This record gives sequence, structure tokens and C-alpha cells, in this order.
Amino acid sequence: MTDPAPQPKKDWVGDYKTYILFWGLPVIAMIGAISVAHPAKTLIWIAALVWMGLACAYNARRCGRTHCYYTGPFFLIMTIPVALHGFQILWLGVEGWKWLGIVIGVGAAGLWCFTEKLWGKYSNSFNSR
Repeated sequence: MTDPAPQPKKDWVGDYKTYILFWGLPVIAMIGAISVAHPAKTLIWIAALVWMGLACAYNARRCGRTHCYYTGPFFLIMTIPVALHGFQILWLGVEGWKWLGIVIGVGAAGLWCFTEKLWGKYSNSFNSR
């Protein structure tokens, strides 16, 4: 599939400053919070996932970046198992945080690669806005 003309001025993923702000810092916060006690770890992870999810949703609307349509909801949905495990409603075992981190990392990377490989970097249906 051929990508429509890229929109680098609007695409936060394509600009390293906004990429660091909206996705790099939350990931660093999540990694840094691994050794933090409950409930701070849970709250940090939830805040980081909401931050990244909303940034993806807004970026999808701004420029039509294909993977953002999928990673945004994914990050927001992942707050559910994080909250359930963090508040000990659903026990995922002693390695639960590790498994949540792996699912979030692999899931986000997979959605990014798969959707842009399949449908291109920018969505045709949303670029006309």
C-alpha cells in the first residue's frame, strides 16, 4: 500500500522532542517505578499508560498516524489489568509486573509494526481532515 504524503509537522511520533515527552518519559517512569512500593507503582503505571494512550489518540486525530489508532486504545485498556494487579484484585503472581511490562511493550511494538506494515504509516481516511 502506498502511504499518503507524510505529515511530519503534525506527527508527534516523527518529532523526537514530542516523542520523548509523550512516550519516552512515561516509559522511563514505568521502568523507574518497578522497584517502588504499592500503591505508588500502580498509580505511576496507570498515569503513564493514560498519558501515552491519550497522546496516541490525539496524534491519530492530528495526523492520521495509523498505529496510533490502535496503540491509543491498547494503552488505555492495559490500565485495567495494571489496576487489578496493582490493587490486588487479580493476582498475576510474583512476576506479575514483569509480565504486564512484557505484554505492554510487545503489544505496543507489535501493533505499531503490524498496522503500519499492513496499512501504511498514515491512514487515508483521516488525512483529509
